[in-house]
Parts: sequence; structure tokens; C-alpha cells
Amino acid sequence: MSLKISVLGCGYWGKNHVRNFAELGFLHSVCDPDKQISEKYSQEYGVPAFSFEDVLKDPSCTGVVIATPAILHALLAQRALEAGKHVFVEKPLTLDIAEAQALCLLARKQQRILMVGHILQYHKAYLKLKEMVRKGELGKLQYIYSNRLNLGKIRTEENIWWNVAPHDVSMILGLANELPTKVYATGATFLSSQIHDIATAHLSFQNGIEAHIHVSWLHPFKQQMLVVIGDKGMAVFDDCLPWDQKLSFYKSHVASKEGLLEAIKGEQELIPLEADEPLKRECLSFIEAIKTGTPPVTDGEEGLKVLQVLTAAQESMDQQKLIEIKKSQPQDYFVHESAYVDEGARVGKGTKIWHFSHILKDTVIGEQVIIGQNVMIGPDVKVGNRCKIQNNVSLYKGTILEDGVFCGPSCVFTNVNTPRAEIERKDEFLQTIVKQGATIGANATIVCGNPIGAYSFIAAGAVVTKEVPAHALMAGVPARRIGWVSHAGEVLGPDLRCPREGRRYRQVDTDTLEEIINES
Repeated sequence: MSLKISVLGCGYWGKNHVRNFAELGFLHSVCDPDKQISEKYSQEYGVPAFSFEDVLKDPSCTGVVIATPAILHALLAQRALEAGKHVFVEKPLTLDIAEAQALCLLARKQQRILMVGHILQYHKAYLKLKEMVRKGELGKLQYIYSNRLNLGKIRTEENIWWNVAPHDVSMILGLANELPTKVYATGATFLSSQIHDIATAHLSFQNGIEAHIHVSWLHPFKQQMLVVIGDKGMAVFDDCLPWDQKLSFYKSHVASKEGLLEAIKGEQELIPLEADEPLKRECLSFIEAIKTGTPPVTDGEEGLKVLQVLTAAQESMDQQKLIEIKKSQPQDYFVHESAYVDEGARVGKGTKIWHFSHILKDTVIGEQVIIGQNVMIGPDVKVGNRCKIQNNVSLYKGTILEDGVFCGPSCVFTNVNTPRAEIERKDEFLQTIVKQGATIGANATIVCGNPIGAYSFIAAGAVVTKEVPAHALMAGVPARRIGWVSHAGEVLGPDLRCPREGRRYRQVDTDTLEEIINES
């Protein structure tokens, strides 16, 4: 397998990706908006300097590393996945949970690797620490705290929390093996009124673990330390020390003797480690994931969990209150964080439910459905596969959409013919079936009880008051048939031949059109 990786963004950190993939023999090209930078590394490593468009179009490029400003991550990763590339995004995955969820869904759909640059997950000291925790050498984990402090590098586009804390959050989640249920964070701004220079967050987990993260770029010396406390021992990962001192273990714990608590202090035990470059291990993990199809430790789903914690902490800082983290999204469909799916509703794989929409109980949504903003569906509504329901649409009880139905923005469905606010008429609800492939235009109204035929087309603003034949083009108030449309939605001329697909039809009677399959 010829496997080649292009690096997008060759600046402060991206240049290290360029070096590592070149040393590993997998560098395809370099790409940077600064032509001088891209040409420099092109000449140094003997690879082409491509534009992003060139990278996407080149079939010899297997994957891309995105080491650009975080605000660009979502768009660049989306375009790369859509082009069939495997994607390695530097931290954070995105700045928005909905964008991250959409990327995870897209990666699964495209069957491509989506990896996030949480480099400390590949550090030998952290890997050994995880192994010790897994083997029970620290006993039951109780408390984890992490300090990541330094003087500079000062950022102007992102605060200290988003710039530094993703590493600590990633490590803590890896040890706790679950998302926290509650996050409380505080921060302070000194160099700028808009950007936090110091941040502290406290995480509470369902399994009883508590964690504390302190990050700052206003500190007199550099400190990168993770401390893990268990009921049988304690471990310290200090990344500022030499390799032979980075990881240490203490058999320190608190014991109960005759009803009194006593602190038992253990001697420091240095854990031997071989010197190694974590970034190289991370790059190799990306290559291995592409080769085997097995997601890396820091895949898109892990990146999404880290992003949920980062976002909750930022909300806590902004609102000065405790934030509870919602249950993580299902693996096989996407729901925007502002949307709701009630218990008892079923949603198919690959479906996307966008901002402020609500799926009520006992509703069944098929696969690969797109549900726009401010949509209400249910209860007891059935939506087939591959339907598109645009913004501001409500589908009430009794509505059935077969596969491939398009509902334009603000189109209206009713479910009772003579509604009164003060008279209960739920037993008078009428069923409305919209058959396969039909299109309902923007602001059209479908009066309940009138079936909409397969592949019919209801023009924008039309009001349907009677049954619609298959392939009928309906317009007006009340709507009447003004022509016929093909399976592809093209208006048919006198020859009844589809200008897009070439299919031919015949009119059997006033309300019946059929396709000519085998003309003798």
C-alpha cells in the first residue's frame, strides 16, 4: 500500500509533523498559505508545495495533517474527509461540539480515520502510568490533578484553557475512562479583557473520581505535572524532568488503625523509561490506523469527549456556575446540542438533526435523513430513509413520509379539518401519507387526509385540498394539476420525456402517468 501524508500548516507546530512524516518516509507534500514557508520545507524535504485544492484532488495523497489555527479545523477536516482523505487534526478537534459531531459522523460515513492530536496519550510516561492504573497498582483512583504552567507563549486568538488544557483533559479522561458529570471552572484575564490567562477547572465523575486542572501562561517557571492519587499509592508524571525521572511512584496512602486515620508515606520509586519522541509515536499511530482501519486511541470520538469538557468549562467560566455535561451523543446519528430527541423515539443511522429541533416520543426516523432547524416531528410520526425536512416544518401525529421525500422550508401539515382551541378532537385526526420521492415546496400547505402521490411536486405556496396523483405538478390555491414531473423532478414537455434522465412516460388518463419501461 502506497501511503502518503500531506501536512497542512507548517508553522509553529506543523513543522514538527513535516519533519516526522519525512523521517518516517510518508511525507507526500507540504501546504501553507505562506508561500515562503511552504517552499522552504518543500526544498528541505524534497516534496511538492501544494495548495489545499491540489492536495484534495491528488489521489496519491492518502491523508492530511491539519495543523492550522483551531478556527479552521472544522471546515478543512470536513473538506478533506469529503475528498476521501484520512484526517489527523491537531487539538482541539473543533471549537464547536456540533461541528465535531458532524465530523465524526462524516468520518464513519466515508470510512476514513479521524484522529486528534492529543500527543500526551502517546507519551511513554503516560502509557506506563495507564498500565499501572489498569493493573491496580494505585488501587481505586480517587483524585487526579494537573498543572500546566509557564510564562508565555501568549496567544491572541484563543485563551489559555483552549490552548493548553486539551492535553490535560485528554489524559484525565483516559484514566477515568468516562466523561465527568459536572464541571466547575474559574478564570482570570490580565493581559487582555477578552482572553483568559489563567484557568482552573474541577471535574466530578460518576465513578467517584475528582479531578483538578490548573493552567496558566503567567507563571515564573515551566511546570507540566500530572498527579494521580489512589487508595493504595500515588504516581507523578513530571514532563519537565529528564526521562529517567519523568514518572515516579509512591506507596503512600491513608490507613485506618484502631479507628484512627494515619498517613503512610512511601519512598519515591522512579519508573525506568527509554527516551522517545511522543510526536513520532503519534504519527506512527495515524499511519497504523490507516493501514489496519482500527481507530487510534485519540480518534474523533475521543476528541469529541475532550471538546465537551472544554466547552462545559468555558461555559462555567463565562456564567460563573456549575455545568452538568449531557449524556454523550449516540454513535450512529447526529443531534445538535440545542435539539431534543425524546425517549421512545427511534432515529436511523446517518441522520442529522439540527438546531432547536424536537423529535417527540414514538416517532420513527429513517436512515440518512436531514432535519433542519426548528423542526418538530411527532408524536407517532414515521419518516422514511433519505428524506430532507427543511427549516420550520412541523409533522404532526398521523403524518407518514415514505423514502426520499423533500419538505421545503415552512411547509405546513395539518391533522384535523375543523380545529377549535376549546374542543378536544384528537379522535378526529386524519392520516396524511406522502409517498416516495415527492417534493413539497416552501410554504405549501397540505390539508390532512389527502395522500400525496409518489414523485409528485407541490409548488411553493400551493394549498393541497384533494388527493395528488403520482408525478403530478400541483400549483395554486386550491392546488390543481398544471403538468407532470419525472422521477428526477423535471417538468415534462409534450413528449413526456425527462430532459435529465431520458426516461419516457405515457398519460393513461387524466390523473395517471406511467413510465414506459419496454416499448414494443
